[in-house]
Amino acid sequence: MRVAPKPIQTFRDDFSYTNSSDAIKRFPFPFPDDTYRYSVNIEPHLPKEGKGSAYEFFYDVDEHYLSEMAERDLVLRKRPSSCLMLPHMDLACWDLIDVSMTHLAKDYPEYFTLAKNDDQWCWENKLLKIKDEFVFGDSSSLPMPPMEYIGRQVQGDLVLMDQRDQNLFMDAGILTCPADWSLAFDVGMSFAEWHGPVPFVHSEGIIERALKFLISIPQGQATRRLNWTLTVNPRMDVSPETYPEWGPDRLTVTPDNIAEKVFLRVELQVFDRMPRSNALMMNIRTYLMNMQDLVTNPVWAKRLYHVMKTLPPELVEYKGLTRYHPMLVDWLAKYQK
Repeated sequence: MRVAPKPIQTFRDDFSYTNSSDAIKRFPFPFPDDTYRYSVNIEPHLPKEGKGSAYEFFYDVDEHYLSEMAERDLVLRKRPSSCLMLPHMDLACWDLIDVSMTHLAKDYPEYFTLAKNDDQWCWENKLLKIKDEFVFGDSSSLPMPPMEYIGRQVQGDLVLMDQRDQNLFMDAGILTCPADWSLAFDVGMSFAEWHGPVPFVHSEGIIERALKFLISIPQGQATRRLNWTLTVNPRMDVSPETYPEWGPDRLTVTPDNIAEKVFLRVELQVFDRMPRSNALMMNIRTYLMNMQDLVTNPVWAKRLYHVMKTLPPELVEYKGLTRYHPMLVDWLAKYQK
């Protein structure tokens, strides 16, 4: 079932974020097996799981659209470095505008419309009450730079990777809901450099295989993968710059509140080749679900227990779970009957 955007909820302060029963059913649960290890785990970005699933369309617009756009505005006002573009990426940003508006208008005509007359374009976003006419390719005709303009209207973070010398370089992006990484720190880095801290991916050759696959993605054949971690409280902005705000949250988890405070954080990562610039776009769409909602699905409850129980210590440490990981395993054990 498709879930329409609902009134704004918060990802900070009073944490009013919740998932409806329909949102729980369509949550992209990331574990196909009882154990988890890093892998390339890439598949074609094609519809699956039927109408209303998170995989139905290129971008998934769901009940949290207004909340996520409000959160993005808060972060950009406090930390403008969350949206950056190196000078040579202007054409790639216009590619992103073209691809994003075209998909949104085709897949969600009740919310978005796009009219093109050569380079004279008219875009309407009814959800955010935006209607603009602009000249495609002319940044001065938009109310703000092209990356920020479209990034403020698409759920999930956006990264544009320039492809050169058989490598990918993170040269533009808008990143307001990162899982403990920073666009300001990583911008300009190569694919291997920004994955440097991840355990196992270098020694097991995962980085080399992933890079080889990604640089071969042709236009019109988008791919996707799922990634995950855990987060205390439904906080989208878990960036290094805001660590003093969210780091202490880990100390607040107890057996009595673990069901409400610990969230499975899933990233649906979509990769697509841009038509004019040959840049590779990555949309990192983040979904949050607390343990209380997750165990309403008995299959998920059992699977997560086994994944957590067998998670290597290096991954427990890297994902920042050390303080409450044993507590979570004990809590999930009661759902194994």
